[in-house]
Amino acid sequence: MVEDAVEAIGFGTFQWKLSILTGLSWMADAMEMMILSILAPQLHCEWRLPSLEVALLTSAVFIGMMISSSLWGNISDKYGRKMGLTLSVLWTMFFGLMSAFAPIYGWILVLRALVGFGIGGAPQSVTLYAEFLPMRSRATCILLIEIFWAIGTVFEVLLAILVMPTLGWRWLLGLSTIPLFIFAFLCYWLPESARYDVLTGNQEKALATLKRIATENGVPMPLGKLIVARQEDRGKIRDLFSAHFRCTTVLLWFIWFANAFSYYGLVLLTTELFQEGGACGMPKGGKKELRCSLECKYLNSDDYKDLLWTTLSEFPGLLVTLWAIDRLGRRKTMALCFLVFSLCIIPLYGCVGRASMTVLIFIARAFIAGGFQAAYVYTPEVYPTATRALGLGTSSGMARVGALITPFVAQVMLESSVYLALSVYCCCCLFAAVASCALPIETTGRGLQESSNREWGQEMVGQRSEEIPHSSSGSQG
Repeated sequence: MVEDAVEAIGFGTFQWKLSILTGLSWMADAMEMMILSILAPQLHCEWRLPSLEVALLTSAVFIGMMISSSLWGNISDKYGRKMGLTLSVLWTMFFGLMSAFAPIYGWILVLRALVGFGIGGAPQSVTLYAEFLPMRSRATCILLIEIFWAIGTVFEVLLAILVMPTLGWRWLLGLSTIPLFIFAFLCYWLPESARYDVLTGNQEKALATLKRIATENGVPMPLGKLIVARQEDRGKIRDLFSAHFRCTTVLLWFIWFANAFSYYGLVLLTTELFQEGGACGMPKGGKKELRCSLECKYLNSDDYKDLLWTTLSEFPGLLVTLWAIDRLGRRKTMALCFLVFSLCIIPLYGCVGRASMTVLIFIARAFIAGGFQAAYVYTPEVYPTATRALGLGTSSGMARVGALITPFVAQVMLESSVYLALSVYCCCCLFAAVASCALPIETTGRGLQESSNREWGQEMVGQRSEEIPHSSSGSQG
Protein backbone atom coordinates (compact mmCIF):
# COMPACT_ATOMS: atom_id res chain seq x y z
CA MET A 1 0.00 0.00 0.00
CA VAL A 2 1.02 3.65 -0.36
CA GLU A 3 1.17 3.83 3.46
CA ASP A 4 3.85 1.10 3.52
CA ALA A 5 5.86 2.78 0.75
CA VAL A 6 5.77 6.19 2.47
CA GLU A 7 6.91 4.56 5.75
CA ALA A 8 9.72 2.64 4.01
CA ILE A 9 10.99 5.70 2.09
CA GLY A 10 10.85 7.86 5.22
CA PHE A 11 11.40 11.58 5.72
CA GLY A 12 14.01 13.26 3.55
CA THR A 13 14.82 15.93 0.97
CA PHE A 14 11.44 15.64 -0.77
CA GLN A 15 9.53 16.30 2.46
CA TRP A 16 11.76 19.27 3.31
CA LYS A 17 10.98 20.85 -0.08
CA LEU A 18 7.29 20.12 0.38
CA SER A 19 7.41 21.65 3.90
CA ILE A 20 8.77 24.92 2.52
CA LEU A 21 6.25 25.05 -0.33
CA THR A 22 3.30 24.18 1.94
CA GLY A 23 4.56 26.66 4.51
CA LEU A 24 4.71 29.34 1.83
CA SER A 25 0.98 28.94 1.13
CA TRP A 26 0.27 29.15 4.87
CA MET A 27 2.43 32.24 5.16
CA ALA A 28 0.66 33.92 2.25
CA ASP A 29 -2.80 33.23 3.69
CA ALA A 30 -1.70 34.43 7.15
CA MET A 31 -0.60 37.72 5.61
CA GLU A 32 -3.99 38.13 3.90
CA MET A 33 -5.70 37.53 7.27
CA MET A 34 -3.36 39.77 9.27
CA ILE A 35 -3.91 42.62 6.85
CA LEU A 36 -7.44 42.99 8.27
CA SER A 37 -6.03 44.31 11.56
CA ILE A 38 -4.07 46.97 9.65
CA LEU A 39 -6.51 47.79 6.85
CA ALA A 40 -9.62 48.30 9.00
CA PRO A 41 -8.41 51.31 11.08
CA GLN A 42 -6.74 52.85 8.02
CA LEU A 43 -9.94 52.79 5.92
CA HIS A 44 -11.96 53.85 8.97
CA CYS A 45 -10.01 57.11 8.97
CA GLU A 46 -9.27 57.59 5.27
CA TRP A 47 -12.78 56.87 3.96
CA ARG A 48 -14.61 58.02 7.14
CA LEU A 49 -16.39 54.68 7.49
CA PRO A 50 -18.85 54.04 10.37
CA SER A 51 -17.84 51.31 12.85
CA LEU A 52 -20.47 48.95 11.43
CA GLU A 53 -18.97 49.12 7.92
CA VAL A 54 -15.48 48.55 9.33
CA ALA A 55 -16.70 45.44 11.19
CA LEU A 56 -18.49 44.23 8.05
CA LEU A 57 -15.20 44.36 6.15
CA THR A 58 -13.77 41.75 8.54
CA SER A 59 -16.96 39.68 8.56
CA ALA A 60 -16.99 39.58 4.73
CA VAL A 61 -13.66 37.69 4.72
CA PHE A 62 -14.96 35.10 7.21
CA ILE A 63 -18.23 34.72 5.26
CA GLY A 64 -16.19 33.98 2.12
CA MET A 65 -14.11 31.42 4.02
CA MET A 66 -17.19 29.79 5.54
CA ILE A 67 -18.92 29.40 2.16
CA SER A 68 -15.87 28.04 0.34
CA SER A 69 -14.20 25.71 2.89
CA SER A 70 -16.33 22.64 2.11
CA LEU A 71 -16.35 23.50 -1.62
CA TRP A 72 -12.53 23.44 -1.84
CA GLY A 73 -12.56 20.17 0.13
CA ASN A 74 -15.03 18.70 -2.36
CA ILE A 75 -12.87 19.84 -5.31
CA SER A 76 -9.75 18.33 -3.70
CA ASP A 77 -11.46 14.98 -3.13
CA LYS A 78 -12.94 14.83 -6.66
CA TYR A 79 -10.21 16.41 -8.81
CA GLY A 80 -7.06 16.13 -6.74
CA ARG A 81 -5.27 17.87 -3.87
CA LYS A 82 -2.92 19.74 -6.20
CA MET A 83 -5.82 21.06 -8.28
CA GLY A 84 -7.77 22.30 -5.23
CA LEU A 85 -4.77 23.96 -3.59
CA THR A 86 -3.46 25.57 -6.79
CA LEU A 87 -6.86 27.00 -7.74
CA SER A 88 -7.42 28.44 -4.25
CA VAL A 89 -3.98 30.09 -4.23
CA LEU A 90 -4.46 31.60 -7.73
CA TRP A 91 -7.93 32.81 -6.71
CA THR A 92 -6.58 34.47 -3.54
CA MET A 93 -3.66 36.02 -5.44
CA PHE A 94 -5.87 37.53 -8.16
CA PHE A 95 -8.50 39.06 -5.89
CA GLY A 96 -5.89 40.08 -3.30
CA LEU A 97 -4.11 42.09 -6.00
CA MET A 98 -7.40 43.51 -7.29
CA SER A 99 -8.20 44.75 -3.76
CA ALA A 100 -5.32 47.22 -4.05
CA PHE A 101 -7.20 49.00 -6.87
CA ALA A 102 -10.61 49.18 -5.15
CA PRO A 103 -11.98 52.72 -5.72
CA ILE A 104 -14.81 52.70 -3.15
CA TYR A 105 -15.97 50.80 -0.05
CA GLY A 106 -18.42 48.56 -1.93
CA TRP A 107 -15.68 47.28 -4.22
CA ILE A 108 -13.21 46.47 -1.45
CA LEU A 109 -15.96 44.74 0.55
CA VAL A 110 -16.75 42.41 -2.35
CA LEU A 111 -13.08 41.85 -3.25
CA ARG A 112 -12.06 41.01 0.32
CA ALA A 113 -14.99 38.58 0.54
CA LEU A 114 -13.64 36.91 -2.62
CA VAL A 115 -10.17 36.82 -1.02
CA GLY A 116 -11.78 35.04 1.95
CA PHE A 117 -13.37 32.60 -0.51
CA GLY A 118 -9.86 31.73 -1.72
CA ILE A 119 -8.36 31.50 1.77
CA GLY A 120 -11.01 28.87 2.54
CA GLY A 121 -8.89 26.46 0.47
CA ALA A 122 -5.74 26.97 2.57
CA PRO A 123 -6.36 23.90 4.81
CA GLN A 124 -6.05 21.68 1.73
CA SER A 125 -2.29 22.25 1.85
CA VAL A 126 -2.36 20.30 5.14
CA THR A 127 -4.26 17.46 3.45
CA LEU A 128 -1.67 17.19 0.67
CA TYR A 129 1.23 17.57 3.11
CA ALA A 130 -0.05 14.93 5.56
CA GLU A 131 -0.45 12.34 2.81
CA PHE A 132 3.29 12.45 2.03
CA LEU A 133 4.50 12.20 5.65
CA PRO A 134 5.58 8.99 7.43
CA MET A 135 3.66 8.28 10.63
CA ARG A 136 6.50 9.02 13.06
CA SER A 137 7.03 12.58 11.84
CA ARG A 138 3.46 13.46 10.77
CA ALA A 139 2.28 15.24 13.94
CA THR A 140 5.55 17.14 14.45
CA CYS A 141 5.72 18.29 10.82
CA ILE A 142 2.09 19.47 10.65
CA LEU A 143 2.60 21.39 13.88
CA LEU A 144 5.87 22.94 12.72
CA ILE A 145 4.25 24.05 9.46
CA GLU A 146 2.07 26.28 11.65
CA ILE A 147 5.23 28.32 12.35
CA PHE A 148 4.85 29.71 8.83
CA TRP A 149 1.48 31.16 9.85
CA ALA A 150 3.14 33.08 12.69
CA ILE A 151 6.02 34.10 10.38
CA GLY A 152 3.47 35.38 7.86
CA THR A 153 1.71 37.56 10.44
CA VAL A 154 5.02 38.96 11.72
CA PHE A 155 6.19 39.62 8.17
CA GLU A 156 2.92 41.45 7.40
CA VAL A 157 3.34 43.74 10.41
CA LEU A 158 6.96 44.48 9.49
CA LEU A 159 5.88 45.16 5.89
CA ALA A 160 3.18 47.53 7.18
CA ILE A 161 5.74 49.42 9.31
CA LEU A 162 7.84 49.99 6.17
CA VAL A 163 5.07 50.61 3.61
CA MET A 164 2.15 52.32 5.40
CA PRO A 165 3.81 55.62 6.42
CA THR A 166 5.06 56.36 2.89
CA LEU A 167 3.29 54.32 0.19
CA GLY A 168 -0.07 53.63 1.86
CA TRP A 169 -2.48 50.70 2.15
CA ARG A 170 -2.85 50.02 -1.59
CA TRP A 171 0.85 49.19 -1.89
CA LEU A 172 0.59 47.03 1.24
CA LEU A 173 -2.24 45.01 -0.33
CA GLY A 174 -0.28 44.59 -3.55
CA LEU A 175 3.03 43.62 -1.92
CA SER A 176 1.25 41.16 0.39
CA THR A 177 0.52 38.93 -2.62
CA ILE A 178 4.24 38.31 -3.31
CA PRO A 179 4.35 34.93 -1.45
CA LEU A 180 1.27 33.86 -3.45
CA PHE A 181 3.08 34.70 -6.71
CA ILE A 182 6.11 32.68 -5.56
CA PHE A 183 3.88 29.71 -4.68
CA ALA A 184 2.07 29.94 -8.03
CA PHE A 185 5.45 29.92 -9.83
CA LEU A 186 6.65 26.84 -7.90
CA CYS A 187 3.38 24.91 -8.33
CA TYR A 188 4.81 22.98 -11.30
CA TRP A 189 7.07 21.09 -8.83
CA LEU A 190 4.18 20.17 -6.54
CA PRO A 191 3.17 16.51 -7.05
CA GLU A 192 -0.32 15.05 -6.79
CA SER A 193 -0.92 12.90 -3.72
CA ALA A 194 0.03 9.27 -4.39
CA ARG A 195 -2.81 8.20 -2.07
CA TYR A 196 -5.30 10.16 -4.21
CA ASP A 197 -3.91 8.66 -7.44
CA VAL A 198 -4.30 5.13 -6.05
CA LEU A 199 -7.88 5.91 -5.02
CA THR A 200 -8.69 7.11 -8.56
CA GLY A 201 -7.10 3.99 -10.10
CA ASN A 202 -4.08 5.85 -11.51
CA GLN A 203 -1.54 3.28 -10.33
CA GLU A 204 1.23 4.27 -12.76
CA LYS A 205 1.17 7.92 -11.70
CA ALA A 206 1.17 6.98 -8.01
CA LEU A 207 4.13 4.65 -8.57
CA ALA A 208 6.03 7.36 -10.48
CA THR A 209 5.44 9.81 -7.61
CA LEU A 210 6.70 7.29 -5.03
CA LYS A 211 9.81 6.57 -7.18
CA ARG A 212 10.44 10.31 -7.42
CA ILE A 213 10.26 10.63 -3.61
CA ALA A 214 12.61 7.67 -3.14
CA THR A 215 15.10 9.15 -5.64
CA GLU A 216 15.06 12.61 -4.03
CA ASN A 217 15.45 11.07 -0.57
CA GLY A 218 18.31 8.86 -1.77
CA VAL A 219 16.73 5.57 -0.64
CA PRO A 220 15.75 2.44 -2.63
CA MET A 221 12.16 2.04 -3.79
CA PRO A 222 10.32 -0.69 -1.79
CA LEU A 223 9.86 -3.95 -3.69
CA GLY A 224 6.48 -5.52 -4.48
CA LYS A 225 3.29 -4.53 -6.29
CA LEU A 226 1.31 -1.44 -5.37
CA ILE A 227 -2.18 -2.32 -4.11
CA VAL A 228 -4.91 -0.30 -5.80
CA ALA A 229 -8.12 0.44 -3.88
CA ARG A 230 -10.09 2.33 -6.54
CA GLN A 231 -13.09 4.30 -5.29
CA GLU A 232 -15.28 6.31 -7.67
CA ASP A 233 -17.58 7.73 -4.99
CA ARG A 234 -15.41 10.46 -3.44
CA GLY A 235 -15.99 13.77 -1.68
CA LYS A 236 -19.59 12.99 -0.62
CA ILE A 237 -20.92 14.77 2.46
CA ARG A 238 -22.98 11.69 3.40
CA ASP A 239 -19.75 9.72 3.94
CA LEU A 240 -18.91 12.03 6.85
CA PHE A 241 -22.15 10.87 8.48
CA SER A 242 -21.74 7.14 7.89
CA ALA A 243 -22.21 4.93 10.94
CA HIS A 244 -18.46 4.86 11.57
CA PHE A 245 -17.80 8.62 11.32
CA ARG A 246 -21.08 10.26 12.38
CA CYS A 247 -20.10 10.83 16.00
CA THR A 248 -16.56 11.92 15.06
CA THR A 249 -17.85 14.45 12.52
CA VAL A 250 -20.35 16.08 14.89
CA LEU A 251 -17.83 16.32 17.74
CA LEU A 252 -15.08 17.61 15.43
CA TRP A 253 -17.36 20.30 14.01
CA PHE A 254 -18.07 21.56 17.54
CA ILE A 255 -14.35 21.42 18.47
CA TRP A 256 -13.40 23.49 15.40
CA PHE A 257 -16.25 25.91 16.11
CA ALA A 258 -15.10 26.32 19.74
CA ASN A 259 -11.48 26.80 18.65
CA ALA A 260 -12.21 29.69 16.28
CA PHE A 261 -14.95 31.14 18.51
CA SER A 262 -12.54 31.31 21.47
CA TYR A 263 -9.37 32.19 19.54
CA TYR A 264 -10.78 35.17 17.64
CA GLY A 265 -12.94 36.09 20.65
CA LEU A 266 -9.84 36.41 22.81
CA VAL A 267 -8.18 38.61 20.19
CA LEU A 268 -11.18 40.97 20.33
CA LEU A 269 -11.50 40.69 24.13
CA THR A 270 -7.90 41.75 24.67
CA THR A 271 -8.35 45.34 23.51
CA GLU A 272 -11.88 45.59 24.96
CA LEU A 273 -10.79 44.45 28.44
CA PHE A 274 -7.81 46.79 28.46
CA GLN A 275 -10.01 49.72 27.47
CA GLU A 276 -12.70 48.88 30.05
CA GLY A 277 -10.26 48.08 32.86
CA GLY A 278 -11.21 44.41 33.03
CA ALA A 279 -14.20 43.01 34.94
CA CYS A 280 -14.06 45.93 37.38
CA GLY A 281 -15.88 47.95 34.75
CA MET A 282 -13.98 51.25 34.56
CA PRO A 283 -10.32 52.23 34.77
CA LYS A 284 -9.50 53.75 38.14
CA GLY A 285 -9.95 57.49 38.35
CA GLY A 286 -11.66 57.76 35.01
CA LYS A 287 -15.06 57.78 33.40
CA LYS A 288 -16.08 56.03 30.27
CA GLU A 289 -16.45 58.49 27.42
CA LEU A 290 -19.05 58.24 24.70
CA ARG A 291 -17.43 57.51 21.37
CA CYS A 292 -18.70 58.52 17.95
CA SER A 293 -18.87 55.72 15.39
CA LEU A 294 -16.92 57.93 12.96
CA GLU A 295 -14.12 58.65 15.45
CA CYS A 296 -10.88 57.20 14.10
CA LYS A 297 -7.30 56.64 15.12
CA TYR A 298 -4.42 55.72 12.82
CA LEU A 299 -2.13 52.89 13.92
CA ASN A 300 1.15 54.08 15.44
CA SER A 301 4.41 52.31 16.28
CA ASP A 302 3.07 51.17 19.69
CA ASP A 303 0.07 49.55 18.00
CA TYR A 304 2.33 47.63 15.65
CA LYS A 305 4.46 46.48 18.61
CA ASP A 306 1.30 45.18 20.32
CA LEU A 307 0.38 43.26 17.17
CA LEU A 308 3.83 41.65 17.16
CA TRP A 309 3.66 40.68 20.85
CA THR A 310 0.20 39.19 20.37
CA THR A 311 1.48 37.03 17.53
CA LEU A 312 4.47 35.83 19.54
CA SER A 313 2.15 34.26 22.15
CA GLU A 314 1.39 31.47 19.68
CA PHE A 315 4.94 30.08 19.79
CA PRO A 316 4.71 28.81 23.42
CA GLY A 317 1.40 27.15 22.52
CA LEU A 318 3.13 25.40 19.62
CA LEU A 319 5.88 24.10 21.93
CA VAL A 320 3.35 22.74 24.45
CA THR A 321 1.40 21.01 21.69
CA LEU A 322 4.60 19.56 20.21
CA TRP A 323 5.46 18.08 23.61
CA ALA A 324 1.99 16.71 24.34
CA ILE A 325 0.65 15.53 20.97
CA ASP A 326 2.49 12.17 20.86
CA ARG A 327 2.84 11.71 24.64
CA LEU A 328 -0.77 12.37 25.65
CA GLY A 329 -2.41 11.65 22.31
CA ARG A 330 -4.41 13.93 20.01
CA ARG A 331 -7.66 13.89 22.01
CA LYS A 332 -6.13 14.59 25.41
CA THR A 333 -3.93 17.36 23.97
CA MET A 334 -6.97 19.18 22.58
CA ALA A 335 -8.82 18.68 25.88
CA LEU A 336 -5.83 20.04 27.84
CA CYS A 337 -5.64 23.17 25.68
CA PHE A 338 -9.36 23.90 26.10
CA LEU A 339 -9.17 23.29 29.86
CA VAL A 340 -6.19 25.61 30.42
CA PHE A 341 -7.93 28.31 28.34
CA SER A 342 -11.00 28.09 30.61
CA LEU A 343 -8.84 28.18 33.75
CA CYS A 344 -7.14 31.36 32.48
CA ILE A 345 -10.53 33.02 31.83
CA ILE A 346 -11.84 32.41 35.39
CA PRO A 347 -9.40 34.84 37.18
CA LEU A 348 -10.52 37.61 34.79
CA TYR A 349 -13.84 37.68 36.71
CA GLY A 350 -11.93 39.41 39.52
CA CYS A 351 -10.23 42.80 39.61
CA VAL A 352 -6.83 41.70 38.35
CA GLY A 353 -4.22 44.28 37.42
CA ARG A 354 -3.16 45.02 33.84
CA ALA A 355 0.05 42.99 34.18
CA SER A 356 -1.80 39.92 35.52
CA MET A 357 -4.46 40.31 32.85
CA THR A 358 -1.77 40.43 30.14
CA VAL A 359 -0.14 37.23 31.45
CA LEU A 360 -3.48 35.38 31.68
CA ILE A 361 -4.50 36.43 28.16
CA PHE A 362 -1.03 35.51 26.84
CA ILE A 363 -1.31 31.98 28.33
CA ALA A 364 -4.92 31.58 27.20
CA ARG A 365 -4.06 32.56 23.62
CA ALA A 366 -1.03 30.27 23.60
CA PHE A 367 -3.14 27.26 24.58
CA ILE A 368 -6.14 27.98 22.35
CA ALA A 369 -3.69 28.36 19.43
CA GLY A 370 -2.17 25.01 20.47
CA GLY A 371 -5.64 23.44 20.46
CA PHE A 372 -6.22 24.74 16.94
CA GLN A 373 -2.93 23.19 15.81
CA ALA A 374 -3.80 19.84 17.42
CA ALA A 375 -7.12 19.85 15.53
CA TYR A 376 -5.18 20.36 12.29
CA VAL A 377 -3.16 17.22 13.12
CA TYR A 378 -6.10 15.05 14.16
CA THR A 379 -8.65 15.86 11.42
CA PRO A 380 -6.63 14.69 8.34
CA GLU A 381 -5.61 11.56 10.26
CA VAL A 382 -9.11 10.43 11.25
CA TYR A 383 -10.78 10.51 7.80
CA PRO A 384 -10.01 8.16 4.87
CA THR A 385 -8.42 9.47 1.66
CA ALA A 386 -11.80 9.57 -0.14
CA THR A 387 -13.22 12.15 2.28
CA ARG A 388 -10.12 13.58 3.97
CA ALA A 389 -10.15 16.93 2.16
CA LEU A 390 -13.91 17.30 2.59
CA GLY A 391 -13.68 16.41 6.28
CA LEU A 392 -11.02 19.05 6.84
CA GLY A 393 -12.87 21.57 4.66
CA THR A 394 -16.22 21.23 6.46
CA SER A 395 -14.50 21.40 9.85
CA SER A 396 -12.74 24.58 8.74
CA GLY A 397 -16.12 25.92 7.59
CA MET A 398 -17.55 25.37 11.09
CA ALA A 399 -14.59 27.27 12.48
CA ARG A 400 -15.54 30.25 10.31
CA VAL A 401 -19.07 30.13 11.77
CA GLY A 402 -17.48 30.51 15.21
CA ALA A 403 -15.35 33.41 13.96
CA LEU A 404 -18.46 35.12 12.58
CA ILE A 405 -20.45 34.80 15.82
CA THR A 406 -17.71 35.74 18.29
CA PRO A 407 -17.75 39.56 17.69
CA PHE A 408 -21.34 39.66 18.99
CA VAL A 409 -20.11 38.17 22.29
CA ALA A 410 -16.69 39.85 22.60
CA GLN A 411 -17.96 43.30 21.65
CA VAL A 412 -21.77 43.53 21.85
CA MET A 413 -22.45 41.29 24.86
CA LEU A 414 -19.38 42.64 26.66
CA GLU A 415 -20.93 46.10 26.73
CA SER A 416 -23.87 44.85 28.79
CA SER A 417 -22.03 42.32 30.98
CA VAL A 418 -18.35 41.44 31.16
CA TYR A 419 -19.14 38.42 33.36
CA LEU A 420 -21.66 37.01 30.90
CA ALA A 421 -19.26 37.36 27.96
CA LEU A 422 -16.44 35.66 29.88
CA SER A 423 -18.82 32.90 30.99
CA VAL A 424 -19.78 32.13 27.38
CA TYR A 425 -16.13 31.58 26.39
CA CYS A 426 -15.33 29.64 29.56
CA CYS A 427 -18.31 27.27 29.20
CA CYS A 428 -17.78 26.82 25.46
CA CYS A 429 -14.20 25.62 26.00
CA LEU A 430 -15.18 23.36 28.90
CA PHE A 431 -17.76 21.68 26.63
CA ALA A 432 -15.10 21.45 23.89
CA ALA A 433 -12.71 19.73 26.35
CA VAL A 434 -15.41 17.13 27.06
CA ALA A 435 -16.06 16.74 23.31
CA SER A 436 -12.33 16.15 22.71
CA CYS A 437 -12.28 13.33 25.26
CA ALA A 438 -15.48 11.88 23.78
CA LEU A 439 -14.01 11.48 20.27
CA PRO A 440 -14.30 7.74 19.52
CA ILE A 441 -11.07 7.39 17.51
CA GLU A 442 -7.53 8.11 18.76
CA THR A 443 -5.17 8.48 15.78
CA THR A 444 -1.84 8.51 17.63
CA GLY A 445 0.40 5.73 16.31
CA ARG A 446 -1.89 4.87 13.41
CA GLY A 447 -1.49 5.20 9.66
CA LEU A 448 -3.83 7.03 7.29
CA GLN A 449 -6.85 5.05 6.07
CA GLU A 450 -6.85 4.71 2.28
CA SER A 451 -10.44 3.89 1.34
CA SER A 452 -13.78 4.46 3.04
CA ASN A 453 -15.02 1.20 1.47
CA ARG A 454 -12.81 -0.75 3.86
CA GLU A 455 -13.07 -1.03 7.58
CA TRP A 456 -10.12 0.19 9.61
CA GLY A 457 -7.71 -2.41 8.30
CA GLN A 458 -4.10 -3.15 9.11
CA GLU A 459 -3.06 0.45 8.50
CA MET A 460 -5.51 1.61 11.20
CA VAL A 461 -5.45 -1.02 13.94
CA GLY A 462 -3.15 0.87 16.25
CA GLN A 463 0.27 -0.41 15.26
CA ARG A 464 2.86 1.01 17.59
CA SER A 465 5.40 3.27 15.95
CA GLU A 466 8.24 0.86 16.63
CA GLU A 467 6.42 -1.85 14.63
CA ILE A 468 6.20 0.20 11.43
CA PRO A 469 9.60 -0.85 9.96
CA HIS A 470 8.44 -4.47 10.26
CA SER A 471 5.11 -3.84 8.53
CA SER A 472 6.86 -1.89 5.78
CA SER A 473 9.38 -4.59 5.12
CA GLY A 474 6.56 -7.12 5.06
CA SER A 475 5.04 -5.41 2.07
CA GLN A 476 8.25 -5.48 0.10
CA GLY A 477 8.47 -9.22 -0.39
